[in-house]
Amino acid sequence: MKFTVKLRDTVSQDINNLPEKSRRIIRIALQGLEVDPFPGTRGDKEKITMRGGSIIYRIHISRTYTAFYSVNDVTKIVKVHDMFTIGQAHKKYGYYSG
Repeated sequence: MKFTVKLRDTVSQDINNLPEKSRRIIRIALQGLEVDPFPGTRGDKEKITMRGGSIIYRIHISRTYTAFYSVNDVTKIVKVHDMFTIGQAHKKYGYYSG
């Protein structure tokens, strides 16, 4: 079953402020989460267990951006909470490995 991808308002605004080529690449990557939001054999998605035990996922987009999202398997909703350049993501979330 297909998932619905929802962007936090600030994520949507950040994407809209980027150049057209970057917007297109990001939209294509995020649309891919509709079909398969979970990590698999490709190294672009990772599961991250945060302090306190909550689980989020991250996807690297075009070696430039990182989006952080959660998945509700019951409602089939993928919620994109944050998107940063890879450098900003490492500063905020650290260097996690699944």
